[in-house]
This record gives sequence, structure tokens and C-alpha cells, in this order.
Amino acid sequence: MSTSTDLIQRFAIDGHLSISLDQHGLFRIDVANRHGTAQIYLQGAHVTRFQPAGQQPVLWMSAHSLFAHGKPIRGGVPICWPWFGPHPSDSSLPAHGFARSRLWTLEETAALHDGRTRVVLALCSNDETMKLWPHAFALHYTITIGATLDLDLRSDNSGSAPFICAEALHTYLTVGDVRQISIAGLSGTTYVDKMRQAQRFTDTGDLTITAETDRVYLDTTATCTVNDPLLGRQLVIAKDGSRATVVWNPWIAKAKAMADFGDAEWPGMLCVETVNALDHTLTIPPGGSHHLVAHIEVASTR
Repeated sequence: MSTSTDLIQRFAIDGHLSISLDQHGLFRIDVANRHGTAQIYLQGAHVTRFQPAGQQPVLWMSAHSLFAHGKPIRGGVPICWPWFGPHPSDSSLPAHGFARSRLWTLEETAALHDGRTRVVLALCSNDETMKLWPHAFALHYTITIGATLDLDLRSDNSGSAPFICAEALHTYLTVGDVRQISIAGLSGTTYVDKMRQAQRFTDTGDLTITAETDRVYLDTTATCTVNDPLLGRQLVIAKDGSRATVVWNPWIAKAKAMADFGDAEWPGMLCVETVNALDHTLTIPPGGSHHLVAHIEVASTR
């Protein structure tokens, strides 16, 4: 494994990007450019912070999140891959796959001509991943930090047979109070309601959160806009290469049941996730690839 000195010498960029070991012994990338700031962990290729200049933080992080080797981080943008939720046939395997808890390789950093910063990380199949999921693959994750956070997860099939996978950019957003926000963009879209025995429903109008919510909206490529009157802003989540959107908030009981989630933290967060799962799992042929892309930006309403 590279040392922090090796990574700094190869990838740090004055005025844009620094690399260090945090207090937990995990490699962290700190980005600061004229457009905003961000933090990215090599474990899980996990974006834990994005804050455009002059704005409040966009991504939510739990104060109880585990920053430990081999453990997923609670908040930010976890990568769910190659399955979403519980493994479809083996409950002993980790929920949401293994990509979010493995150490990724830093492949590239760049200061772009328009002042943005680009970071590219990679994760490839090896003997350990083959024990969990017997397919050859390569993931490349391009993170571009400017006034907008742009995320591009490319999945490559480097094997000799097709494979089926699900995936998500499991984005946790900071909101003033989840009970007062509304979400536009999903009206008229059929969703699987995991709070009602995975039955399918269709609502009209903007979505509001009034109880524990765990929905998979199907066959949608729509941009979602979170209207937040308390913070006086809209969060706009656009996407490409995704046919499903997940909306999640744990509410009171579920928050208390999670060791890495504070009992009283649930009002300040909302997940609007860019997903391919359920009806929209992917089949990637040998030599094929797929891009899952999310664009997250702030629009002020004040």
C-alpha cells in the first residue's frame, strides 16, 4: 500500500488538493478551490464533504459514523456495488456490496482550467473480491469538485462472461428539517414502498416526508429538486445512466436502532439516491462498461 508521503508526492496539487492520514489512520483527500471544498476518503472512494463557496454544507454526515478500516462510513456518498441492499441470496454477505468498505487506489488528480478539481479512484477485482462475488471487474470513479459536485462511476466487465450487478450513489443530503422539505421530480412515478411490504404505488405532486420512508422509484431518469425552506435553498440532483431513484429517511425508531447514527440526527438528513436496482439491475457483457452519473448543485431561494 502507498504511504502518505508517496501519495502526497504523486498527487497533491498546491492550491487545490492535499492528502493526509486522518486521526483514524485513514487516507483522506481534502480539496479546496475557488468554487468550494470537499473531502474524499480512499476507503470506499467515499465523498464525505461538499460545500460550494458561500453555501452551507450539501452532504450530511453522522457524528456517530465509524471511521474504521474495512467499515462503511455513515453519510456523504457511499457507493453501493455490486448489489443494493441485502445480498439477493446470501444474508451473510455485507449489505450494499463491498465497494463502500474497501480501499480504493488513487489514480489521478488534476486542476482543471476552469478552477475545478478532478479526482479519479479505482477498484479492481482480486482474490478477496472473487470470494464475495465471482466476477472480474474494474471500477473507475471520477469526482469533479466545483460549484457542482459531479460523480461518474464506470463499471467495466473485464471477464469472459456477462455479469449482473446493481449500484447506487447513496447520497445523504443536509436539510434544515426533513419534515418541512418537499421533493419535486417524482410525481406520477411508480415506486416500491419498503415500508408497506414492497407493494407498488404511484403518487402525484411533490413528495413530503412524514414518517420512516424507504422507497425505490422505478423507470425514472428525472432530475429531483429538494425544496428546503429552512435553509432557503434548493438541492438539485440530476443523473445519467440511472433508471431508479431511492428516497430514504430512517425517522425515529430506525435511527435509534443504528449504532452509527445518532438518535436525534434524522431530522437533518435526507437520502436521494442515484440507483440501478430491482427492475433496473444491469447486465454488462464481457468488455462492456456502464456509467452511473450524478450531478449535485445548490440553487438559492433567498
